[in-house]
Order: sequence, then structure tokens, then C-alpha cells
Amino acid sequence: MSQQEKSIQNISPSLRFLGGIYSKIKANANMVFAIIVVGIVSMMIVPLPPFVLDILMSVNIAIGFILLLTAIYIEDALEFSVFPSLLLITTLFRLGLNISSTRLILLDAAHFDGEVIKAFGEVVVGGNYVVGIIIFVILVIVQFMVITKGAERITEVKARFTLDALPGKQMSIDSDLNAGLIDETGAKARRETIQKEIEFYGAMDGASKFVKGDSIAGIIITVINIIGGILIGFFSGEFDGIAEIAEVYTSLTVGDGLVSIVPSLLIATATGIVATKSTSKDKLGTEVLNQFTNSPKALSITSGVFLVFALVPGLPKLPFIIMSVMIGTVAYILEQDIDWEAETAGEDPPSGDGSPTPEGGGDSKEGGEEAESSGPEDVSTLLEMDTLELEIGYGLIPMVDPNQGGDLLNRVKLIRRQIALELGLVVPAIRIRDNMQLSPNVYSIKLRGIEIGSSEIYHDRFLAMDPGMVVERINDGIPTTEPAFNLPALWIEENQRDDAELNGYTVVDAPSVIATHLTELIKRHADEILGRQDVKELIDKLKEKYEAVVTSCVPDSDNARLGVIQKVLKNLLREQVSIRNLPTILETISDFSDMAKDIAALTEYVRQGLARQITNEYVQDGMLKVFTIDPVIEQKFADSVVQSSSIHQALSPQEATALFDNLNKIVEDLLIQGISPVLICSPVIRTSFKMLVERVSPQLVVISYNEVMMDIQIDNVAVLDANLAEGQNIES
Repeated sequence: MSQQEKSIQNISPSLRFLGGIYSKIKANANMVFAIIVVGIVSMMIVPLPPFVLDILMSVNIAIGFILLLTAIYIEDALEFSVFPSLLLITTLFRLGLNISSTRLILLDAAHFDGEVIKAFGEVVVGGNYVVGIIIFVILVIVQFMVITKGAERITEVKARFTLDALPGKQMSIDSDLNAGLIDETGAKARRETIQKEIEFYGAMDGASKFVKGDSIAGIIITVINIIGGILIGFFSGEFDGIAEIAEVYTSLTVGDGLVSIVPSLLIATATGIVATKSTSKDKLGTEVLNQFTNSPKALSITSGVFLVFALVPGLPKLPFIIMSVMIGTVAYILEQDIDWEAETAGEDPPSGDGSPTPEGGGDSKEGGEEAESSGPEDVSTLLEMDTLELEIGYGLIPMVDPNQGGDLLNRVKLIRRQIALELGLVVPAIRIRDNMQLSPNVYSIKLRGIEIGSSEIYHDRFLAMDPGMVVERINDGIPTTEPAFNLPALWIEENQRDDAELNGYTVVDAPSVIATHLTELIKRHADEILGRQDVKELIDKLKEKYEAVVTSCVPDSDNARLGVIQKVLKNLLREQVSIRNLPTILETISDFSDMAKDIAALTEYVRQGLARQITNEYVQDGMLKVFTIDPVIEQKFADSVVQSSSIHQALSPQEATALFDNLNKIVEDLLIQGISPVLICSPVIRTSFKMLVERVSPQLVVISYNEVMMDIQIDNVAVLDANLAEGQNIES
């Protein structure tokens, strides 16, 4: 028999019976709650016996204490999310009790048997109804003017601030999800929490009106009871005079008012506590004690002030001396900074002799102030850096906030998907954050903390770009330059969009500008983004399906091969060659790693293995249109590579300048014709020539003859010469 079964058997039959009742109530909680609400409404109509009224008034006071203590012990306001609904029910309950008690007081004042009301009317106020009225008025003022009014204002402001903070919180969640810090489940949970906060504080804002209305209703009911009671007593003839009438009815009415206002005051206080609950996860008592005792100096000064008060002639000495000693003792204990919990547990307290601790800590003095002893700060988290960041000014937040129609986050997700399909590169999560140091309409794209691109955009305007075929120019707009391709452009209003498109402008919205710029920068810096850890993750993923390929290329004991693979992949990405076909890449590396002299040569073998992929990207209508280098120049380059592994000295400065000028002209003419500029040359000089012209013409694609498949037809549209005559046409 288990311990739990033994414990159940040891429970007395009465407790077991009560436990069974509680279980049934819990199982049918909705039905029981509905019966309670119906009962509350019914007691406004059906007269209640005095004994039942006493029980319900006791329940009312108990509910007030329970709500107040629960509000004190909760760690988060959302733990008591049912509180606004309880405010409505308890307010309705108190009003129902007021109506029932008023009925009994007015109908049977001389023979009223309500013990609770009589006790509050006689014992609490000493039988003096004038004192009772004064106490009642003071409690009403405290509740209505101080607690209720303050709680109402707090809930109103809290609801407004919670709603205003929604866009920032949503952006933070989406940014963390996009950055991979949380998964979909975590993001969903955080969104649900935010939604609950909005609903809770919105409900609290409305529920606080119940508390305010309850206070006003209590005042009005009390005044009506006193006036009505005096009139009824005067015309009933059961009393000897107006004084006796006023005493009886006023005493009972004040007692009834006090019985009602005490739980109302408790619940109003609970409302204020729940509304003012901070973001700290400590209970209210712990939070107050920790923060109240944070400054021993404040307690020490207070102790000294009370001691001075005790020395002032005419002021009572004993109370001030007692308070001075008590506060001073507490301040002294706190200033000793002793871990009393460790002392209680029998552990050795930290040394206070100034000797350093094993962690390198110790007491030190500087400028007469005792420095706080602590271990070394862990600054390793400060070294963490996001691979890619998108920082935006506060004026661009609507582009990110889905509640304001922003779709930039979805576009960023599509960008990562697009890059994975086009280049085979898994782009790390892109963190999006607002930066108050940026101008409102400026965004900045950073790679490992360094800015690689930025621009100023207007989220409520459209960018009209001039592709060179504009019929009629628009003069009404904000001149700018398109950030991705450096095209002249204008920021125009939405009502100008149709006219701009009819006149030949290419018009895009602001999120598309950021998305295009981000895409181009990722492609341009793809080789910098790819890290060794990324390569390892790609290979580990590939091993699940191509174990033999991975094992032959990257033996478990050969960690150096991982670096070789990374460098080859970076070389491919630098020239926008997709690494998606990773099995072929690894097979080629495995086959030629012993044969190739260096990484550049190994990369050339890999490119030849990817020949169909490379050429297929530039084939149009079954034809690969390329331009070549003049054979004489190409031979000079080849001789230079063989002799010095460099082609920089193959041409004279004048020839090099002419070559670059002619190259730019050929590339420009091909782009105008809609042809991708592709230069084909021998494998010997391909790498060196690409490095030579990369800064002059970064968009130029350089391939070798070995990278062209046999079934691909080549159309040579131009020849690059260092002495190309001015005005020479390019074949089409």
C-alpha cells in the first residue's frame, strides 16, 4: 500500500465527507457559480431572515480579507486575472446585502435582530450614533477620495500604457523569433501573455468603475436609510420622540454602513495593490522589505532625527527614544552585511577582515566609502554578437509592426528562404531592433556589428526609380538614390504612383526597398557570413543522407579538412556560385584535395565539377553569350601567372587603363541589351583575372572553358583588347 493511500485512510470520516463535497463543487464549478449569482440577484427581491443576513454579511467581510491577502501574495498581476470579474460579483453582492438590510431596518427597526449590524452600531462605535456617523464619513472619504480614486487612475494609466507598448512588444517577439532565440511555441506563449495583459488591464480599467460606483451607492443608501427611517418611525407612532427615532434608525443605518464599507474598503485596497503590482516576480511583502531596507543610511539618519526629537523640550521622550533605538538597531544590523541565513544554517559567514576571497573578491576602501564586496563580473555575454542586424529609426516601426500593417518581418523570412534556394547559404537569424540614435527614417544593416549599408526611406511614400526609359519626369518628390543598385530615384506620394508608372518609372514601396537592399548585401557578403560553425552544421545535416560522401571527404579525425571546405565554399560564394549542391562539392574536394596545390586550384576543380550549374545560370535560349580576351593579352596573362602567380605585371599601366575602360564599355553595352556580362577565358588565368577586375567591374562573371558543358553553344559577342578602338560595336 502506498504512502498516499495510507494517508487517505487515516483521514477522519468527517474530513473525507467534506473533501468529497469540495471535489463535487470543483467538478461543477460553473453551475455552482451560476447558482450563486442567481442567489445574489434573488436576495434583492426576496426578504432574508436576520440570521441568514448575519451569515452573508460575515461572508462579505471574509471575501474582502481574502481578496486583499491574495493581492498581497501574488507575484504577477496575471495570476489573479479573474479579479475584474470578482469585483463585479462582489459589488453586486454588497448591493444585494444593502437592499436586504435596508428592508429589515425600515420594516422592523424596533425589533431588529441582525446581530452583526447591531454589533457594529453599538460595540464598534460605542453606542453613540454621532460618533458612528463621523467614523462612517471618514471611512467614506478615505475610500472614495483616496483609495478608489487613486486605484481608478492607476488602472486607467496602466491600461493605456499596456496598449501603447503593444507594438514594441510584438516587434520584440517577432525579432527574437526571427533571430532564433525562441521557437514558434515560445513566441505563441509570449503573444498570449501580452494579449492577457491587455485584456486584464482593460478589464481592470472598467472594473475600477464598479468600486467607485459602489462607494457612491453606499453614501446614497445610508442617507436614504436615515431619512426614510426617521420618517417611518415618526409616522408609525412606536417611538416616544424624534430623538429616540433618530438614535434607533441612525445607529442601525450607520452599523449597516460600516458593515458594508469595511469589505468595500478592503476590496478597493486590493484593487490598488493589483493595479500597482510591478514587474518584479517577488511577492509584495518580500519586495517591500527588500527595497525598504536597501538603504541603511536612511534608517540611521531617521534614528538620529528621532533622538533629536526626544531631546526637544516639551516633546514626549519615551516614544521617540524607543523608536530611535529600534530603527538604529535595524540600521546597524543591515550595515554589517552579514548573511543571517548562512549563520542560521551553521555556515561560515564571509570574512570581514579585508582578505580576498577565492574568487578574487574582498573589501576595499576608496575615498572613505566602503566598496561593496562582490565576485568578478561575468562580461562574456557582452562579447556575443549577432551576425546580421537591421536597425531602424522609430519612424519606421510601423513597417515592422503587424498590427499597423507592417510586413517587413515576413519579407525577411522570405529573404532567408530565397538565399537558401539561390546560394545554398543558411543565413543566420537577422535581428531587427529599433535604434533611437538613428534618424527617424533611417535604417542600418550591420554585419557582425559593422555597418555595411544604410539609407533613408519614408514608409508612407513610394520609391520611383528611373531605369533610363522615363518619358516624362516627375518634379514633385524627394530626390534620393536607390540603395541597392544606386539608381536615381524619387520618393513620391501614393496618389502619384499611377502617373509615375505610366511615365516609365519603376515604383516600389518602402519595405521592398529595405528587402531588396538587404538581399543584395547578403549576396554581396555571403562569403563573410559563412562561418566554420555554419559549415559544420551543413555537413552534419548532409551526413544524414550522404554518409559515404561526408565520411570520405571529412574523416572524423581530420578537423583541418573542415577549414579547407570552408575556404572553398567562401571562394564560391564570393563569385555568387551556389553551394546548394554540397554533395558534388564534397566529392570533388575529396577527389582533388591531394592533387591541388592550394585552395584556389582546388576551388577551380570544384567549379569544373559544378560546370552545368554555373553555365546553366547564364544560358539564354540554349545559347551562352560571352565575350573573350584578345589571345595576345590572354597569353601575356598566362605567362605572368606561370612565372609569378600574378597577372598584375603582365600589362603596362597604359595598357591596363585601356583594358579597364574597354571592359566597362563592353559590360555597359551588354547590360543595356539585357545580356548578363560573362567573360570566358582559360582556366589558368580565370582566378587571377577575376581578382584583377573585381574592383573595376564587380558584376562581371568570369568563367573558364572547362566550366562549359559540351552541349552548350557559345556565342562570342565581343573581344576585350587593351587597344579597343573607340566606337567599335559589339556583336549581337
